[in-house]
Amino acid sequence: MFLTSIFCVSILGQLKVAISIDDVPNTSKYERDCFQSVLLDKLDSLKIPVSIFINEGLIYKTIHVSENFDLLNRWAQKEYVTLGNHGFSHLRYSEVGIDSFTEEIDEGDSITRQLSKLYNKKLFLFRMPYNDLGKDSLEQSKITDLLESREYLIAPFTIESSDWMFNYLYEYYLRNNKRIEADSIAQTYLEITIDYFAFFDSLALNQYGRRINQIYLCHDNSLNADYFEVLIERLSDKGYSFISIDEALKDDVYTQSNCYNKKWGISWMYRWMKNNKERIQLMQREPDFTNVYERYESINSTELILIN
Repeated sequence: MFLTSIFCVSILGQLKVAISIDDVPNTSKYERDCFQSVLLDKLDSLKIPVSIFINEGLIYKTIHVSENFDLLNRWAQKEYVTLGNHGFSHLRYSEVGIDSFTEEIDEGDSITRQLSKLYNKKLFLFRMPYNDLGKDSLEQSKITDLLESREYLIAPFTIESSDWMFNYLYEYYLRNNKRIEADSIAQTYLEITIDYFAFFDSLALNQYGRRINQIYLCHDNSLNADYFEVLIERLSDKGYSFISIDEALKDDVYTQSNCYNKKWGISWMYRWMKNNKERIQLMQREPDFTNVYERYESINSTELILIN
């Protein structure tokens, strides 16, 4: 049995994932936490490679600009961190167009590029906000050409479990002193995320006959600050090893062309599919968290009414 297991791993490939974190640095949470980055401190102890995609506009989101600069510098100086540009203010490309988005790109790396030179790091990845590559093939071609002229590669991902939605509910429950509900939504997030990993690993086996180097997209938020260690432990228990995004991109699957020409931020596993019917059918089989989405919609709508 043991030899059979080794043989299967050698044929199908090992479970590998690169962790990528968007919307760094979370300066609002940094201020609330008395200028301590809980997530960064956790990463220091985990000692796994991560890539971060930076919105430099977040530095100016609070009045503590100097402290926020220091926070970004702390992220950048870590040996395990790969730097990436995520636009200055997280604008949606399909809404603002190529001219405005050009400014987003150029303004978005003015500090990060200096830090990359200071710490002798490459800055070659740009992750599109909302993973919106443009509303049609023409707009997608424009942004790809523009980024290539800036020596950027669009950063892909294969797995994403809507941690932003779970985080919204998690923070809502914490604000309203509902610790049991907060812990419950966090546990649901962990379970759904593990299910997504299993789903996309199975999809890779079906599509390519082997496992691929996965790239997981998550965010610098309260939920991950509190539960990231648990997520990494559960993935380790499932057999995953953690690699840099540079290493992940060496997998030949990432040389495939994007066949999806709409603005929605779907997994690259779907973007590589030429058959749209097959794509839709597979998306419908994803792990279901409709109840979480409905709860999010209900609470979000109520809060918007109260604000207005």
